[in-house]
Amino acid sequence: MSPAQAHPHVWITAVSELIYAPDGSISGVRHAWTFDDMFSTYALQGIETKTKGVYSRDELGPLAQTNVDSLKEFGFFTFAKADGKKEKFLEPVDYFLEYKDAALTLHFTLPLKTPVKPKQLALEVFDPSYFIDFTFAEKDPVRLNGAPAGCQMQFQRPKDGTANAQKLGEQTFLTGDNSNYGAMFANKITVQCP
Repeated sequence: MSPAQAHPHVWITAVSELIYAPDGSISGVRHAWTFDDMFSTYALQGIETKTKGVYSRDELGPLAQTNVDSLKEFGFFTFAKADGKKEKFLEPVDYFLEYKDAALTLHFTLPLKTPVKPKQLALEVFDPSYFIDFTFAEKDPVRLNGAPAGCQMQFQRPKDGTANAQKLGEQTFLTGDNSNYGAMFANKITVQCP
């Protein structure tokens, strides 16, 4: 009998947008994360609605707040480097949940603490513990909003580490030896600007 496989537990389909200020600096990242139907169903338990099965933005407000609060300790699974230097994000703004096609989507914007104008911006979205599996949408996974002319974006999906992941049990993750295992599954966005 093989050990139960415990990772990941939540699947997210992501779309991200890099936001540029009029002066050409990157000011933040806007995410839309659609949760899998199992997590969506679980998260909606106990939420009172006026119309059964229909969830308004107001009715989902407290859950959106809970989501944003709980993501804070994980750095929103969003890691940025400008010309090789780590960048920090401020608290998220403009966050809300949307319920559509039996799935919850969390929309939020992460402003950079200090807008930057790097020659190269590297952005990674992943869960170091691999509890959450991030897959970017097939169509338009990443957009540049207001980027200066001449900026080029590359998007790299994670290498398929599934075969290796299947060899690992829950204990592998609990020992801490593989505490950054999820980096193998990072979605990497690189933007080069002149």
